Amino acid sequence: MRLLIAMLLFLGAAPAMAQELTTSAVMANAVEQVIRPGFTELRNEAHGLVDAMGAFCAEPSADAQALAQDRFGRTATAYGRVEFIRIGPLMEDNRSDRLLFWPDRKGIALRQVQAILADEDETATSLDTLRGKSVAVQGLTALEFVLFGTGAETLAGAEGAFRCRYGAAIAGNLAAIADELAAGWYAPDGTAAHLMAPSAAYADYRTETEALEALVGLISHGVEGVRDTRINPFIAQGERAAAPKQALFWRSGLTMAMARANVEGLEKLFTVSGMALVGGAAESGLDNSVRFEFANAKRAISLVTGPVDEAVADPKKAQALAYLVIVTQSLQTLVGEQLSAALGLSVGFSSLDGD
Repeated sequence: MRLLIAMLLFLGAAPAMAQELTTSAVMANAVEQVIRPGFTELRNEAHGLVDAMGAFCAEPSADAQALAQDRFGRTATAYGRVEFIRIGPLMEDNRSDRLLFWPDRKGIALRQVQAILADEDETATSLDTLRGKSVAVQGLTALEFVLFGTGAETLAGAEGAFRCRYGAAIAGNLAAIADELAAGWYAPDGTAAHLMAPSAAYADYRTETEALEALVGLISHGVEGVRDTRINPFIAQGERAAAPKQALFWRSGLTMAMARANVEGLEKLFTVSGMALVGGAAESGLDNSVRFEFANAKRAISLVTGPVDEAVADPKKAQALAYLVIVTQSLQTLVGEQLSAALGLSVGFSSLDGD
């Protein structure tokens, strides 16, 4: 039945003649229409978070706390739509871990954040000194605990003044990193320029093939990341019971919102760039097949509503999560193997493999 539906959607969505694109057009589409706008959105949301935290700390109230929490969610999901772009600016100066220290299987961030709050370490309330501390205490997971974790109810009163100042410093750090990322993607001789116009003189992208290989790899490895760092750690598998507190952002209820942001970002890079319309891949049908599976992934995510601990206990929602794992496996095969082969590329290992 699933195959029949896939074929019907494929036939209905397929154009009469696939429009073949050049590699240079694909790279320009990716940089100018997806990557740069994505990091600009992150910068804008992060600065909105700074404003909300500043107002909250100046005049604590339940309404101000709700606004700060909302701004946290907007910033987190804005990052979710670009966090898989693990090349260039994001991989410099430890920015990826400084923004989101995850996975954290040993609970390092929780212990360190709790210690800062218990000791009221004032050096954590200044942007300059906070940036010199462990990456585990200066990013989104740390701020989530400040806004949603144990003791967050004190934020709306005088008792939570230190906690709020620490949260405001984290927000400032996120905005500063987002500024660096947005600027980095517009650098005259930076990653963007090298992707769009590769040269033998560059150490990163010497040919169009290398540039396209990097772009396709972002999708394949990004899908792998959704499965292995967002879903698999907390769902029941075999004899292993579900572990909802192993889910990213379970305190804020943003686990699935973040997964959706990841999938939306990956889908946008794939569809807008037109990477499956280069050369021999243009007539392979892979463009429609990948789009279909992205739609399935979003459909599965939409079924997982409510707190994640309730979702894993609900048979239908648990089934949707298991199906999401299957879909990501299919996407990784379609992009990392079939599309890569059609384009004559070698995507290779992901950063998750330690390579």
